[in-house]
Amino acid sequence: MNKQLLRLSVASIVLLLVLVVATTYWQTWAVAGLQDRQDNAVQKVAQFTIARGLIEGPTPQTLFAANHSKRRNGQTLFFRRYPLNGLAAQTVGYSTTGSNAGLERSLDDYLTGANTNLSNAFRSTLDRLGAGTVHGSNVVLTLNPAAQKLALQQLGGRCGAVVAMNPRTGAILTMASSPTYDPNLLEKPGGYAKILKTKAPCPYPSPFLNRTTAGLWPPGSTFKMVTAAAALDTGTFTPTSQFYDPGYCTEYGKKVSNASAPDSGGAETFGHVTLAQGFQHSINSVYCNIGIKLGAKTILDYAKRFGFYSIPPLETPVDERAASGLYRASKHGNKLWYPKDPSTEVDVGRLAFGQERMLATPLQMLLVASTIANGGVVPRPYVVQRVVAHDGSIVSQTQPQMLGRAIKPQTASELNQMMQLVVQAGTATSAQIPGVAVAGKTGTAETATNHVYDAWFVCFAPADNPRVAVAVVVENQPNGFGGAVAAPIAKVVLQKLLGA
Repeated sequence: MNKQLLRLSVASIVLLLVLVVATTYWQTWAVAGLQDRQDNAVQKVAQFTIARGLIEGPTPQTLFAANHSKRRNGQTLFFRRYPLNGLAAQTVGYSTTGSNAGLERSLDDYLTGANTNLSNAFRSTLDRLGAGTVHGSNVVLTLNPAAQKLALQQLGGRCGAVVAMNPRTGAILTMASSPTYDPNLLEKPGGYAKILKTKAPCPYPSPFLNRTTAGLWPPGSTFKMVTAAAALDTGTFTPTSQFYDPGYCTEYGKKVSNASAPDSGGAETFGHVTLAQGFQHSINSVYCNIGIKLGAKTILDYAKRFGFYSIPPLETPVDERAASGLYRASKHGNKLWYPKDPSTEVDVGRLAFGQERMLATPLQMLLVASTIANGGVVPRPYVVQRVVAHDGSIVSQTQPQMLGRAIKPQTASELNQMMQLVVQAGTATSAQIPGVAVAGKTGTAETATNHVYDAWFVCFAPADNPRVAVAVVVENQPNGFGGAVAAPIAKVVLQKLLGA
């Protein structure tokens, strides 16, 4: 009889454990998969019984996303609100009854408490079983709200982006995309349509587009950082290598001219110059000839070292990030393309100064500058500092990581010096900060419209001990050269982040 009781007791304990494990799995770890079923009406209601975790800035006083509660049919439901309106809308995203985007989507498991540590998972399960409120984990971002606000103000409603990071750690400090939108409008009647009607001085304002990570533009002369890196790192050229600039280079029997000076109607001519001077004054003919010497494959291979042809890692949804590289037209629009025979399929002279079919995101050009600032090693970018459970325990903490070495330390040092020349007495004197050495590179990319450009500037400072790197692009600017349009924006953001 005692053996039968023992067997019955063991069986009861086993069944109880199975019930606990099954309930924990379906109510906690598997809940994210269930919530993905958009046709599950119960889940659509259930998601609002969860107090989603907050999305905070570096200090708790800064809330990018919070909750407001309402009582309906005896239940407390939680709805999202965005206290800072459109300050970082494309990065933070939104969570509504119908859809979600940005970090609200990619970090949904954390924000709903579905991905957490064991003790919190157990507590969350008990809350669900006992009809208590389930609290998600809070997400703390690396974004600097003051610099973010300043960057948007500097863009002034123009289409463009400002993205900044600590090149030593990869921490993203600013991700400003313009035009922006107020995610609070999405839960209001006609709000979505109102956002879609946003107007801005560019062909496609697209306020939902995160231009920092998914906007693609010809990088123009900022790409000379990559070409110069290949030229120096392979030992083919040195900073003092000599060139003669007649105002153009000859490629395939045709002239490839320098850019016109902002205050003149003709192409600039510099005569005898070094590679470093060609970089300082952004002389297209010098880099056209460097490209011809190196070949398209070498340049593209070095571009890959910096991260081109792969989607940069970040916590935002993968479909809200784009890979940089050569693009060509296809039946479904422009498609990323790596030529089978670069020597015959690519106009290497124009590739060398960032034209041809090269397209890049601001984040990718920021990574190029950050790699140079970081002694040739590519930092892994991140925008989430940590995830904190409702009880204050740390669920996840981001540790700086590196993605590998792109160029030799000596090459990075030489590029650093050349970029300082650009700001000291080259195309970006407007980026000078008293008492702070700034290293930078301008870019003025041609568009389909004559005398209308995409203005670029990438930089880092202090040049001898970089703490901040910035990339700026302002789209569709009439006579808008990078040094005149984008560099002043970068300067202001640099000053804010450096406290200079």
